[in-house]
Order: sequence, then structure tokens, then C-alpha cells
Amino acid sequence: MIKEIEKYKEILNNERFKSLKNFTAHGKTNIMEHSILVAKCGIKIIDKLKLKVNKDEYIKSALLHDFYFYDWHKAPKHTGLHGFTHSKIAADNAKEIFGINDRVYANILSHMWPLNITKIPKTKEGFILCVADKICSLKETFAKS
Repeated sequence: MIKEIEKYKEILNNERFKSLKNFTAHGKTNIMEHSILVAKCGIKIIDKLKLKVNKDEYIKSALLHDFYFYDWHKAPKHTGLHGFTHSKIAADNAKEIFGINDRVYANILSHMWPLNITKIPKTKEGFILCVADKICSLKETFAKS
């Protein structure tokens, strides 16, 4: 794991975060693995392009962007269409459990853009999160196992 991510022990060692291992993200990747991969991917983008961003906010946003506790392939009826609703569920859970700030909340809320056309990223960190999430989701979905 990238050392920059390892310092987020409050998140990584949290039992609710660890429970994400029990839910599939894409292909054979669970949500916890996916979230860590998105954090790593975004850091690589930031470093490669030498972007001036708040890495702390980016990493928190990435680790918590899918912080919901159900298998979206068998989503409960109350959640609505997963692609349009899970970002709000994740942002609310992250706020309740980790007390995230408004920028991290907004990044999580907008990570499904452009699918959710009304939730446009307002920060560089939020835009990177969108890109990193799409890259990782595609890799996971089409990975040969």
C-alpha cells in the first residue's frame, strides 16, 4: 500500500470500513479493496501530473466514496437506483462516523459524475476522484480472473 494511505489508520482500522470486504464492488473486487485502489490511482494521477491539491482531502474522499453497507448488485429497495443514490448514502455515513469536512462530503457526493449529471465536482480533488473511480471500476469489471 502507498505510504500516504497507510497513515489513515482511523479509517483503515475502523470496523465499519473493514466490513466493506463483505460487499462486491465490481467483478471480484470488494468495496474495501476498490476504495483503496481508487485512493492509490488518484495519488498516481496527482503525482504524475504534479497537481497542487489537498492530498489529505483526496485520500479521505477516495477511501470513503463507497462507504455504504450493502451489496449493490442486490440493493435494498429503499436505496433507489444505486448509481444515483449511493454517493449520498456514503457521504452521510462518512460524515456520521468520521466527521468529514464539507469539501470531502462534496467530493464523495459528486463522485458519480457524469452519470449523476446534477452532482458536478466542485474541487480538483473531487474531479480526480471521479476519474480514478472510473479507471478502477473499468479495470475491476473487465479483469480476467
